[in-house]
Formats: sequence, C-alpha cells, structure tokens
Amino acid sequence: MAETQTNGLEVLETREWLDSLDYVLAQGGPERAGRLLQQLSLHAKRAAGVNLPFTATTPYQNTIPSVQQPPFPGSQEMERRIKSLVRWNALAMVVRANKLQEGIGGHISTFASAATLYEVAFNHFLRAQTETGDRDLVYFQGHAAPGMYARAYLEGRIPRQKLENFRRELKPGGGLSSYPHPWLMPDFWEFPTVSMGLGPIQAIYQARFIRYLENRGLKLSTDGKVWAFLGDGEMDEPESLGSITLASRERLDNLIFVVNCNLQRLDGPVRGNGKIIQELEAIFRGAGWNVIKVIWGGDWDSLIRSDRDGLLVKRMGEISDGQYQKYFVESGAYFRQNFFGTDPRLLKMVEHLSDEQLARMRLGGHDPIKVYAAYKAAVEHQGSPTIILAKTIKGYGLGEAGEGKNITHQQKKLNDDELQMFRSRFGIPIPDDELHNAPFYRPADDSPEIKYMKERRKQLGGYLPERKVRAKPISPVSESHFEEFYKGTEGRDVATTMVFVRLLGKLLRDPEIGKLIVPIIPDEARTFGMEALFRQVGIYSSVGQLYEPVDMDTLLYYKEAKNGQILEEGITEAGSMCSFIAAGTAYANHGINTIPFFIYYSMFGFQRIGDLIWAAADMRTRGFLVGGTAGRTTLAGEGLQHQDGHSHVLALSVPNLLAYDPAFAYEIAVIIQDGIKRMYVDQESIFYYLTVTNEPLPMPEMPQGSEVREGILKGLYRFKASEKKDAKLRAQLFGSGTIMFEVLKAQQILEEKYGVAADVWSVTSYKRLYRDGNDCERWNMLHPGDTPRVPFVTQCLKDAPGVFVAASDYMKVLPESIAQWVPRPLVALGTDGFGRSENRASLRDFFEVDAKHIVLATLNALARDKQIQPEVLQKAITDLGINPEKPNPANT
Repeated sequence: MAETQTNGLEVLETREWLDSLDYVLAQGGPERAGRLLQQLSLHAKRAAGVNLPFTATTPYQNTIPSVQQPPFPGSQEMERRIKSLVRWNALAMVVRANKLQEGIGGHISTFASAATLYEVAFNHFLRAQTETGDRDLVYFQGHAAPGMYARAYLEGRIPRQKLENFRRELKPGGGLSSYPHPWLMPDFWEFPTVSMGLGPIQAIYQARFIRYLENRGLKLSTDGKVWAFLGDGEMDEPESLGSITLASRERLDNLIFVVNCNLQRLDGPVRGNGKIIQELEAIFRGAGWNVIKVIWGGDWDSLIRSDRDGLLVKRMGEISDGQYQKYFVESGAYFRQNFFGTDPRLLKMVEHLSDEQLARMRLGGHDPIKVYAAYKAAVEHQGSPTIILAKTIKGYGLGEAGEGKNITHQQKKLNDDELQMFRSRFGIPIPDDELHNAPFYRPADDSPEIKYMKERRKQLGGYLPERKVRAKPISPVSESHFEEFYKGTEGRDVATTMVFVRLLGKLLRDPEIGKLIVPIIPDEARTFGMEALFRQVGIYSSVGQLYEPVDMDTLLYYKEAKNGQILEEGITEAGSMCSFIAAGTAYANHGINTIPFFIYYSMFGFQRIGDLIWAAADMRTRGFLVGGTAGRTTLAGEGLQHQDGHSHVLALSVPNLLAYDPAFAYEIAVIIQDGIKRMYVDQESIFYYLTVTNEPLPMPEMPQGSEVREGILKGLYRFKASEKKDAKLRAQLFGSGTIMFEVLKAQQILEEKYGVAADVWSVTSYKRLYRDGNDCERWNMLHPGDTPRVPFVTQCLKDAPGVFVAASDYMKVLPESIAQWVPRPLVALGTDGFGRSENRASLRDFFEVDAKHIVLATLNALARDKQIQPEVLQKAITDLGINPEKPNPANT
C-alpha cells in the first residue's frame, strides 16, 4: 500500500512539474525554459550532490517538433508526382541494363530510400547560383547516381539513349558511368564519391577552403553551402568521421551533412543490436555539430503529441535497428503486437488505427514536410556545421522485391508482378503490356510536372549536378623566376628540397600568380626547410593569431593570420590531400586558378592516401604533389616506416599524373615551369608528382642545348658524356634523384680503374618513357602499313655504345619498365625490400645501389657480353669491398 501511495505521489509530482514547465514554455519560450532547467540541475548538484547521468543523445524523436515546422512552400502533390517519375526512371534504368546484359550491375535501393531527401533539396535548396553570385557544392551519394540521371533525363539534360546505355559507356552514342566520375562525364559530375568515406572528408575541407578563399580576398564572402549526401553505413569509414572536429573548430556553418539512415549496409543492418542514429548523434554533438534528427513522419505527430507521460518515446528508444528493420517488412498486425503490445497504454494510443494504417506510418526521411523543416533549419543555422540524420527504409517502394530486406542493396532485377506493383504504387502511366521492358517515361515538355521542376530549378539558378570550367587561363609565368636555377650552385651543397622551397618563395612573390599559390603542409614545414615562408606569407587561421608564439623573438616565428597563405594542416595526410583537391579543382568549382603545392613525406603519399590521389585524378585536379625525403636511402635513421622506394612505381597507376624524380636544381625549375604552363595556361587536366630530398649535394649548371629541356620533360637526356673517346669498353649509366650522384662516382671509378668509358644519362621520369613507349607500340600495331613510330628512349639511345645499367632509389621494376625499348639488355639496380635505420652510405650499400655496386653491375654486364674476363669481375668484387655472401635486401 505504501509503495502504491509513493508511486501515486511521484506521478502527481511529475505532473505538477510538467505543468509548470509547460507554463514557462508558454510564457517565456524555449530559451527561458532551457535556462531554468540548467539552474535546477546546478542547484540539485550543489545542494544535494545530484549528478544527472551523462548523455550525448536526445530522445529518439524528431529534433524539430511538429509545432515548429515551417509551412511547406511548394505543391506537395506536384512534387510527389515528380518524385514518382524520378523513382520509376531510376529503377527502369537499372532493371533494363540487367535485362540487356546479365550482371551489369547498378543500385536501386539506395536512391529509393533517399528520393525524398533529394527531391526536397532539388526543389527548394540546392542552388546553382545564389543571389550573391556564388553557388552550392553538392557531394551526391555515389550509389544514388541512377536517381540523378533520372532527374536530369526529365529535365531534358540527358537523352534517352544514354539512359539505355547506363553502365555501358562504350556503346554508340555513349552511355552513363556507374557512379559520379568527372573524368568520364566532365560536364555533369563534379565530385567522385562512391569510394565511400571520401565524400565526407572532402566536403569538410572544401567548406574550409571556401572560407580560406574568402579570408584571403580571392572570393567574395557569400552564403553558398557545401552539401554532402551520405549513407549511414558509410559513416564507419575512418575518413567519414576523422576530420569532423575541424569543421566545428572552424565554425563551418556553410557545411551540411545529410545522412540517409536506412539502417542497412550491403549485407545487413548497420547496427543490428544498436541505434546508428543515436550513435551518430552522440559523435557529432560531441564534436560540436548542430544535429537535426528526422525520424518520424507526420503520421506519428498526433501520437507523439498525446504521449504526455513519455511512454511512446521511451518505447521508440528501446528498440534496436535490427528489430526496426523487421517491423518494416512485416504486417501492421505484427507491428501493433510487437511494438505497441508491450504496454496496454501504448495499445490504447493506436486503437483507432487499422493494421493497414499502422503499416503505412511514414518515417521522417520519406516525409517532405519533415525534410523541408530540417533543411531550412540547417541553412539558417549559424556558428557550426549541421548534420541531418534522416531515418528511411532501404528499397522504399520495392515492396516484396526488397523493401527493407537484407538483399535489397544487391537488387538489380524485378519481375513483371513487382514492376506492376511499383508502377501502380507510384502512379506511372505505363500500360501492362509494356511493363516487361521497364520502359522509361517522360511527360511532354509542356506537362505540369516538367514545367514545375524546370521552374523550381530556374528559381535556384540552374541545374545540378553540372560541372563547368569557370576560370580563364593565366598568363605565362616570367622566365626570370627560373633562370637562377639554371646556373647551378657553383660547388655549394644544396638539397633539392631547398631548391624547391627557394623556387616556391620566388613564385609567391610574383605579382600575378603569387596570390594563387596554395602551399599545403601536414606539419612538416621545418623538416622541409619551409619555416622561412611562415614570415613571408603566414599560416592560414580563420581567427588570426590569438596568442603570442613562444618563438616570437625569432626571425622565423610561427605566424598565423586570417589572410595567411600556408595551409598548415597538422598531422593528416588525408586532410591535406583534400585541401589539395579543393585548391586543385577551384578553377572549375570557384573560377579561381589556385595552384596547390602539397609537400609531404613521400612515403605517406601513394601508400597512405592512394585512394584520394585516384579521386583527385578523376576530378581533373591540377597542382603539384611534392614527395619530400623521397627514395629508400635518402632518409637517414628513420627506417622501414618512413623510407619510400615505391611511390614512383605506384604513380604508374594514375593515368593523368606526370611523375618526375629530378636530380638537379635546373630539372626542378624546368618541370615546375612546364607544369604551370600545361595546367594553368594550356588548361590540361593533369597534375604532377615531384620527388625531392633533403640531402645536400652540389647542383651543376644546366647543360647547353635545346635537347636538354626536351629530355628533362620527356624523361631522359645525356647529362655527362665520357671524356675517354678512344676506350674499347663502353657503358651507358642511368641515374635519377640522389642516386644520380652515386652514378657519377661510378662513372669516375669505371674510367679510372677499369678503363670503361661511361656516359651518364639523367632519367627524370621513367613513367613518361614508359607511357611513350607503350603509345608507340600501340600505334605501330594498329598501323602496320605506316612508318613505325620510335619510342623517345630508343631515339635517345640508338647510337649509344656498350652496356646499359640503371640505378635508382626505387624498386628495380621502375627502370625495368622501359627495358624493352633500350637497344640492348638493361641491368636494373633498385631498392626492393624493407627500409632500415642507418646512415645513407650504409643504406646504399645494403640495397646495392651505391657507386661500387653500380661499377660491379657494369663490369658484370661487360663480362656477360664476353668483353672482359671473369677474373676481372672477381678481382673487382674484392677491390670494391663487396661481400658476395651478404643477404639479399629484397628478402630480409
């Protein structure tokens, strides 16, 4: 009896407190109520030590209550009809493709779940041009590409033939790429996003780069937004969450994430035993984001309003995502019994609803009114980025064919009955006898639907997605910036890293292009000797410098500024690469020819962020990747994790990347000058990889002759011919990077001790030679009746006598890639194997790429040709101090 009385008293007390709170809300509004709750919490803690349990989440309900929803500005019925047409054509595109060719693939269910999220955005928010002349940038979820194609078809931007050739791009008339690919559709897609996780991190750095442009005065401050449409399963990728604190720290209120929470990834539930929406809310709220949850549709509003005691919202929060998925595929009776049947009071709440009505209760992500309210709140929010977590059903509308089921991500086909059900559910005017072929449907241009959607896009400034090159070509850069480096250093030792930094400093002072250069460094400026640039151009900070740096009294102090030019990214190669991509695509996205130079440890480029480099290539990014401390043997003491001997091999895989491993200052100058011309004057869709090292070495003067510049750019030229013109034994030695200086030592030893006249060739780019050789081979095969084309490397070496030996700081496969076009067998020395912690001399001995091993390889090649006796070779091994029994570095 006492317990019953106590419980009754608690109920009465709770009711009185709730009534009091309702009064405060009515009289003072939400802000006053919030202050009161904070004061009560603080008082309880001080007076009685009451500690409320920590929670980073809010109840499992909509962030925006129905009473705060703004009026919907468009015609819901018209937009529903347009959405149905888009749904049908997106589905038909995939179904038709797989009818024509088994297994061609495609995705139906992702867009089916996200159709409302996209349509509300297209009709009311995504601006191709704002009132201030800016625009929104949109990262579309890759698996939803059929929906974007279907909408563009209705808009008249994509012809029916291309839809018929979805995923069959090589058909006559062309087709449509599987996912967003700017390389394949350069007038349509802007951002490749289907390598999941890359969209979120790129969107963050794109939003920050916009602020960078604004604060530096390169772009007017506007209200353009960066939107990223994402999947809840995608949020498990490290790149999706790894940089979210940057967005809040930089107060990027120009950034909006829209996460389609259909609770499913490819194989099953994202969080079968948990709640992905609550998990993401906690993560993003904790990181300082504005979080808006869109969970329940308008069908739930009356139930939620009547839930005075919180029973319904409590029950909503108890159920796991795996169980919600079960509710989606079961009947209304099952839903009533298993969701509401746990408490008689819950059953009472829905007794006026039939089982059929319960089964049709919409989720928030499928309700345009709820979605509109969330988007409006997001674009109006100030001071922090926003994430919208919208709950949907994967495969929404597919019914028995896959709605809400684990197999729905792989759904490619529908039978006639399933097509009929989908057609009827969404009211598509296609007769039964045509359904089998899943025909496309587009109303006439003067139909209400087409006129409405075109008018909405007109009001928002044009169509999306659409890619345009907005920047004009720049003028050629003055030759005077580069002349200094042609002269060499007159015996002084200088690292190629310092050569690059000095050249960069000169370019930064140029009155025309200086302001366009974007130096990007992942916390290694001092390693690369770039601290002088701190004072020269400053480090970008959106708030300036709010502290006195500890090195303020030094000349090269750490200077942060709101208009700073250097993007000092901290320890994040992925984030730095995203800044590189944002800067390298600004010529299209913002109409500004920013020229990024991303300087990083070469080992932490292609190996660590190869996926982002590939995305940069797809996106037609321009700029310079600069791999510092490059090569396996140049980085003394660091060892296995830091020593790079394969980045140039990995660079072979990127089609529009030009890769160079220069040895000398003048080579760097020629390459960078040519790169700026090709990318920003001639506007080629290429970008550059340039390797430099911090090993001080004497920089020679640039040899005379036009063939030198041509050879530098094409990949090969003769740097130093032998002075022994009458020698019987001849050799051709190839060098690049810092190993060039070992090659030059080997040239001297061969001439002085073994009577071998060796010419030294500088190989600036094995990749250029490899591509040129293959281009010639292909042309010759396809044109057997014409004069054969001769690869550049063959042209250079056609009269070169003797044996050929190549040494580099990279794997042997790199020089071996051009062996077939060298007139005689090529001996390759390289750095196969794991790195070691040692000094440079010991490392080069270990990997067998130092001067003595180059000499031995040359003598061995001569012995194989029977030009010298084996005894000479044996004696050389002893004289050079080489241990023939040492372990193979490739295997140790």
